[in-house]
Amino acid sequence: MRKLSPEGQQVINNLALQYNVSTDAVMHLLQSVINGNGTMAQFNHPELGGSGQWMQGGMLMLGDMFNNGLKNTVDGLCYALSDLVSQQPNLLQTGSFQSQSQGDSLQANFNNSSQQQNDSGPLGAVSLFIPPPEGSSGNWWPEDLQFPNSTGAQNQMRYAYFADICRLAIEVNGHVTVYDTLDHQIGGFGQQQSAGSSISFNSQYGLVDVSNLPIISVDGIPVHPEPEMAPATNFLSSDETIDQSTFQSTDIFTKIEKLANLKEQGILSDDEFQTKKAELLSRL
Repeated sequence: MRKLSPEGQQVINNLALQYNVSTDAVMHLLQSVINGNGTMAQFNHPELGGSGQWMQGGMLMLGDMFNNGLKNTVDGLCYALSDLVSQQPNLLQTGSFQSQSQGDSLQANFNNSSQQQNDSGPLGAVSLFIPPPEGSSGNWWPEDLQFPNSTGAQNQMRYAYFADICRLAIEVNGHVTVYDTLDHQIGGFGQQQSAGSSISFNSQYGLVDVSNLPIISVDGIPVHPEPEMAPATNFLSSDETIDQSTFQSTDIFTKIEKLANLKEQGILSDDEFQTKKAELLSRL
């Protein structure tokens, strides 16, 4: 999320006081409303009854389902935040998504209709975020990707699919990973909540796990495949020859350590880490 302006921070503080919740809860819900393109929110915060979902038009589900007072609080706060973000320039995406519960998963199907809200409200005059630097798009994905064909969000994850250049950008916990979609024609995404929040998508090949796609960059830093190490005999004399398997084992364990760091940062889920780890260990 972009940095709040002083006026935006004051609005968040006022909403926290008005609804008797912490600013952390308001910020959590604000991000969820932004992820829901201003018209819905999927959230999970202890002050908001745990996990829940809100949608304009009167739909609200809370983990604390019998707490009517909390329902009124969350509903009022969601509508206030929805009104606020709808007035922020370039914050909402013109590509929208539809999300629905499916057992232990959430499925987002993209379409091209716009869900931007044009209703004005008392909070609309406030500039919530500090404007992006001049010449910057202000989008959360890398600027070189330019214009996505579809965007969407689930919980604290956001997606931008660039079909024309075969790229997929996913933001998780503030970290943006760009994938090569190869020849997949993506029609929708799903987040398996019961399996480490792994992400999958539907293409002409069926259901595919995102972890199987090549990674192009993480937080704007390119990820290049490490070149294969030449045989040790190219560099050493015959009496200094080192077993090539020693180099291979060291390289594999180094890669596993890098994957573990990505998991700790929230960039990889537990399932994605275990899958990649098993694949590397199988090469030993």
